[in-house]
Amino acid sequence: MTEIPIGQSANGGRILVRCLQEHGVDRIFCVPGESYLPVLDALFDAPDIQLITCRQEGGAAMMAAADGKLSGVPGVCFATRGPGATNASAGVHLAHQGSIPMVLFIGQVERAAQDREAFQEIDYRRMFGQMAKWVAQIDSAERIAEYIQRAFAVATSGRPGPVVLALPEDMLRETAPPAPPLSIPAPSAPAPSPADLKTLRELLAASHKPLVLCGESPWPQSASENLQRWCEREQLPVAAAFRCQDIFNNDHPHYIGDVGLGINPAQRTRIEAADLVIALGGRFSEIVTQNYSVLQPGGPQKVIYAHPSAEELARVPATLRLNTSMANLLEPLLKGTAGEIPQSRRAWLESARNDYLQWTTPGELPGDLQYGHIVTWLREQLPDDAIICNGAGNYSIWVHRFFRYRRSGTQLAPISGSMGYGLPAAIAAKLRYPERPVICFAGDGCLQMTVQELATASHYGVNVVVIVVNNSSLGTIRMHQERNYPGRTSGTDLSNPDFTALALAYGFHAQTVAATEEFFPAFAEAVASDKPALLELMLPLNALTPNLKLSDLQ
Repeated sequence: MTEIPIGQSANGGRILVRCLQEHGVDRIFCVPGESYLPVLDALFDAPDIQLITCRQEGGAAMMAAADGKLSGVPGVCFATRGPGATNASAGVHLAHQGSIPMVLFIGQVERAAQDREAFQEIDYRRMFGQMAKWVAQIDSAERIAEYIQRAFAVATSGRPGPVVLALPEDMLRETAPPAPPLSIPAPSAPAPSPADLKTLRELLAASHKPLVLCGESPWPQSASENLQRWCEREQLPVAAAFRCQDIFNNDHPHYIGDVGLGINPAQRTRIEAADLVIALGGRFSEIVTQNYSVLQPGGPQKVIYAHPSAEELARVPATLRLNTSMANLLEPLLKGTAGEIPQSRRAWLESARNDYLQWTTPGELPGDLQYGHIVTWLREQLPDDAIICNGAGNYSIWVHRFFRYRRSGTQLAPISGSMGYGLPAAIAAKLRYPERPVICFAGDGCLQMTVQELATASHYGVNVVVIVVNNSSLGTIRMHQERNYPGRTSGTDLSNPDFTALALAYGFHAQTVAATEEFFPAFAEAVASDKPALLELMLPLNALTPNLKLSDLQ
């Protein structure tokens, strides 16, 4: 690390950057603003921190969230005051609902001008109060180190999430003695008690139809591998919560699919029929509980709920609640010995896996382009460490249903359902792991939420492959309109740009694909181009979902 030079005193901007260096920050995503000029000046002397200039604060914050998701340490974003902060809020909300560690720094008006509705002034404590774990303002340069240390600790403890720190302009200019080098404590994680482990084993021994449901808490690769070994020993089927499919190898015979939007009906039936659900690390959200209709208090299943946040555990009346990290739970579970496995449990597992295999075999849809076949071809061609990114929209159903994630840290998808996330996430992923393939899936509506970040990818030579699924419609909303207000659609037809021409203008390799057989050579050319690439797939609107035609609704 090349620490920025600091004398007996330094301004707040230099102290802040020095603190970020001590926390190991190596990349910052931002849109530059005059409200934090001293920070930008200090970064000039910190070449070990790569500054990524984005085109809009929403994209910058989403990149920081994706970086935090991949690395397990807080992604860092800087935004200017007022409009910059409101733009960045999309990424903060995404990090909150996705349990992702992130720190957003926002420039703020000078202290003497506050509470007068100064130019671009916002009270960030009120604005971000519900969507961040902690929101604060640093009013003294002497306390910068204290605030940053706390911010990083809060962002990574318990249920990870975003922290927001406001930086008054004059505080960044004022000088203070630099704090002594930080003594950063190693993060601690809760662990289950021997009594709780004993109860868990007893509940499992009595179960004939158990089901493991893994969710978005931190899952280091070692924890995922221990989960696999434990489930093999106990003959347990494993389902993944919404957009958490990379926790468990989807090719493994114990994986039975996701519990998300457009759930396999057989999967829902299986959850309802289970006599024991072991929920590891996720939340009992609206999507996971299928609009709060399954896994409810007083339901037929016994529920074991393990989560690193005591506050999250308090939301769910479970049979057994374990305040623990996933790593600290699975390691002692593996040290025990398995009892006799009932034959009924083995049959239960085999049936669940067969349901999943049938569900992930695509059928035929109208038109010359079979999107499902393209996704299944990619799942066979891409290496296990390829990172798959997407935003929100019906196009993502094909990805979640037909792709198979085989390693932890290979799925970047917004649990918040935020459109526009796929492209920023792919840029952050490729910057973090330039040697790995990174594929972004986006709908024509989704991409245009953050399409300007094509310039960011081109500027930094980030060779992602963007697959745009173009049906000239906001397909998800159109589907709901046709179901609820037949023949009365409005607001969902899109007049799109020529995405191929647009990508070429940004310096991308780009092609349009109108038929399935055109995709395979086009993808090979995109990868071989040594440039960021975009492939535009022309999907007829009638192919609304993998198993639903628009004409069926009409």
